[in-house]
Amino acid sequence: MAIKVENITKKYGDQIALNQVSFSIQKGEIVGFLGPNGAGKSTMMKILTTYISTFEGNAWVNSYSVSDEKIKVQKCIGYLPEHNPLYLDMYVREYLNFNAEVYNIDKAQVEIVIEETGLLSEAHKKIEQLSKGYRQRVGLANALLHNPEVLILDEPTTGLDPNQLIEIRDLIKKVAKESGKTVLLSTHIMQEVEAICDRVMILNKGNLIHDKSIKETLKETSLENLFTKLTS
Repeated sequence: MAIKVENITKKYGDQIALNQVSFSIQKGEIVGFLGPNGAGKSTMMKILTTYISTFEGNAWVNSYSVSDEKIKVQKCIGYLPEHNPLYLDMYVREYLNFNAEVYNIDKAQVEIVIEETGLLSEAHKKIEQLSKGYRQRVGLANALLHNPEVLILDEPTTGLDPNQLIEIRDLIKKVAKESGKTVLLSTHIMQEVEAICDRVMILNKGNLIHDKSIKETLKETSLENLFTKLTS
């Protein structure tokens, strides 16, 4: 089991962000995480990455508890947050080399992820010179640096133009399928889930209200119709 979540509840004051949420994700699965703004998607992802540590219930990544084995969890996960934090005044290769030193990773891995994410032609440029699509590639390359078994991607295609969106979508699918990584991907784009994911989960007001394979889901109705029906 790559990810297991049991009865996670998270409150901010009187507001319930997550309400007794439970699910599990098998190794190698690509799972789409849908929900309106404020549904609790980012909160769940921050719990799984150990960024948030105060909550009820528990979760495990590769059998490591996010509460009690944080360092081990962090080593298993590659995380691309919604607002991709980059040092804009650094060059692409310089930035990735810097992070490789932080992770204590062989610099050879930098060249591997540069090629894997299609950054070879841009590696000599400053990050501030890159389009948003290429900045997302840098963020994904950084998430892949330590060759994690689990990728957690929070809105990785937000703000991209249609061509960039397709490029990043295809890149995520390629990286996941070729290396057998488990992916939890949050998005607002239904076509993205249909194109990339094996399974879809929908959160609304902190509750997990749908959890089925893409094939099962699309037999019943379109993803857009289902989302509208469950969240309106």
